[in-house]
Amino acid sequence: MMKISVLTPDKEVFQGNITSVKVPGVLGQFQVLKNHAPVVSSLEEGVVEIVTADGEHRFYDEESGAIKTGSESGKKITYQIGGGFIEVLKNDIALLVRGVK
Repeated sequence: MMKISVLTPDKEVFQGNITSVKVPGVLGQFQVLKNHAPVVSSLEEGVVEIVTADGEHRFYDEESGAIKTGSESGKKITYQIGGGFIEVLKNDIALLVRGVK
């Protein structure tokens, strides 16, 4: 299992346990799975796709404008980002992004 935090300059958009995340890297889309090698990479504008794992996760709900809590495993959550950075270290992922839609 991996943990991820997705942050914009003004709010935390997602935090919790995941099984995978796909991100729009500068050299093309790539996926991070459990036990991925350490990585720091720039991200381009594009889609981030998170697949949730067992356990609680918090996510920003665009419709209500509120932070919601879920625990459903295997749920796909996608965000359109305006670029940013990803850091992966020992199954902990930090995603720092601009402009989540």
